[in-house]
Amino acid sequence: MTESSDERSDERVRDAGYDDWLDALAETDGYYLVCPEGHGSLPPRRVCPDCGSTELAEEPLPDVGAVETFTAVHVPPPRFADEAPYVTAIADFGPVRLTGVLRGVDPDDGIPIGLEVTPGVERRATDDERIVTLRPV
Repeated sequence: MTESSDERSDERVRDAGYDDWLDALAETDGYYLVCPEGHGSLPPRRVCPDCGSTELAEEPLPDVGAVETFTAVHVPPPRFADEAPYVTAIADFGPVRLTGVLRGVDPDDGIPIGLEVTPGVERRATDDERIVTLRPV
């Protein structure tokens, strides 16, 4: 007997660091990691990518960030087939930058640099996987 994709999705291996971070972000308790030198990074990390410190503390992620750059995707990879066209954006949240799918915008209308966004977690239409999303404020 063959397993359905729904049965397999319930048995996915959990990436403790990343999935815990997604859980927190989904609950609006997003956080980033900071070392004693003040370098911010996103989990999962054990070492600061800037200075090599292993002393990392969790700090609350700012509620609002600003789009720094983006790309509109019209020919998607298979995992995003049901999403196209969509926008992938990088937003500045002060100490860290988040990359996510920009929801609530039309890719053909243009996206202003500096657009204020809030982070979240939503499901990808094609395979129901969780993804980081950004939505205009």
